[in-house]
Amino acid sequence: MSMNKNFNIQLFAENLNTTATMSKEMKTFYEKRLIDQAEPRLVHDQFADYYPVPQNGGKTIEFRKYDSLPKASTPLTEGVTPNGQALNVTTITSDLHQYGGWTPLTDVLQMTAIDNNVVQATRVLASQAGRTMDSITRDVLAGGTNVIYAPKLAADGTETAVASRKALDKTCTLTPKLFFQAAAQLGAMNADPIGDSYIAIIHPYAAYDLKTSKEFIEVHKYADPDTMFRGEIGKLGNIRFIETSEAKIWKDSTCPDGLAVFGTLVLGAHAYGVTELEGGGLEHIVKQLGYGDDPLNQRASVGWKGMRAAERLVEQYMVRIESASSYSATAAAN
Repeated sequence: MSMNKNFNIQLFAENLNTTATMSKEMKTFYEKRLIDQAEPRLVHDQFADYYPVPQNGGKTIEFRKYDSLPKASTPLTEGVTPNGQALNVTTITSDLHQYGGWTPLTDVLQMTAIDNNVVQATRVLASQAGRTMDSITRDVLAGGTNVIYAPKLAADGTETAVASRKALDKTCTLTPKLFFQAAAQLGAMNADPIGDSYIAIIHPYAAYDLKTSKEFIEVHKYADPDTMFRGEIGKLGNIRFIETSEAKIWKDSTCPDGLAVFGTLVLGAHAYGVTELEGGGLEHIVKQLGYGDDPLNQRASVGWKGMRAAERLVEQYMVRIESASSYSATAAAN
């Protein structure tokens, strides 16, 4: 009798982990669940221009940027139509790369677990997928060419300019003045704001040094939940701050000895592009018990794979501020 009971449970577990027999609706459910749970991790993606993953299976994607037209300062002549002006479109080609991860589900786990292990595995894998995709975008943005280094600050308030990451020291922490400088640079380049403000993506350790300044306004004092960005913590001038532990940290030979350096991105609209998660950008994969080399129906798996490309489109629309922090001595690179 016990053998029959085990056999029935085994059949039930196999049905839970079948891609071939899973209905289209269930496959859509898991795919949507993966994407929905991965998206909150994509802090760096939320201010990008989105591009669909090419459906022809190619390994490259074209991002496009449109140059501004010159001022039309010549008065019109009555009855005369002026010459048209051609749009100047610059194409930037980027390589698509595939990423993925998976976790095994055994028959014993399926028989003894109360929760639906496919759902739980999807939750954990979605976190991995989101953080992976986010770090790819972050690292592309962190390679931008417009950099401001936090100055050294003496006890009497005197500032000494810094010209490289290596030259930073523990006094080179973030100040409101640095962000006003970044906003001025973006404004001078005619970078459009994102909504009503520019956006700064900042690490919690770096934000710690900024939150005590009187100019910093906490998010609950100016925004309602419907208008807040994911991870938004506050505002300084016309810059809204998005906090994430995935903001770039360096701690290597390019940094001052023993100190981590934090990269805070200040962004305008249309500064960069990324591929979408839908339409092949992120795929949910379930393999049934008995799939492949599994003669005793002992192993199933849940996984994800996705195509990703990210590209800086207009360097002038982004500024990176590099600084130390009160936590630089103990923080690790990410």
